[in-house]
Amino acid sequence: MFKSVKSEWELAVFNSIWVSVWEEKGYELEHAAQVVERYLAVAEDGQCVGTSEIKPYLPGLNEIDTVAPFQQHFKITEDPTRVAEIDKIAVLQHYRGQQPISDLLSSAVYCAEKYNFRYFISLLEPVFYRALRITFRVPMEKVGGKTFYKGDDVIPVIFDMESIYRNKEQYNWLVYPAASPARSASRAM
Repeated sequence: MFKSVKSEWELAVFNSIWVSVWEEKGYELEHAAQVVERYLAVAEDGQCVGTSEIKPYLPGLNEIDTVAPFQQHFKITEDPTRVAEIDKIAVLQHYRGQQPISDLLSSAVYCAEKYNFRYFISLLEPVFYRALRITFRVPMEKVGGKTFYKGDDVIPVIFDMESIYRNKEQYNWLVYPAASPARSASRAM
């Protein structure tokens, strides 16, 4: 399950999770000035165990463009207003596994559909990239080779979010919030 960060307390929980994971991995911390949405993955026991952050994308102005040429990619230049950056995908060590990742991926798809984003861009740790590609079959494209950035190797990718939310039935890990009309529509397919 996932939930949108709405309160100061939830924001504090969100920050404690991703900062804890970043420090464990030895990554440099960076706080976003602007966000579209922040999400928490919630375990069955009610514990918040993971995070994801969706940030607005402004070609050439986001720091991510210093790592890979996203702003020059034809998918991005086609309509930059339908592109966002996904960041701070983090799961607490004792909860790492398929369910929290499924919840965070679901939150990303839900956000993309809610705001009519077509693509998300991101920098992924290589093992996580492989898991998304093989286990979850997330449609994504590499935009460059492996690069060292802020404490680890990363792979720059473009996620085809529209492909996922238009074909929900193809992704058995995808679960929207119970109150979402899009969920009932996806289950009826």
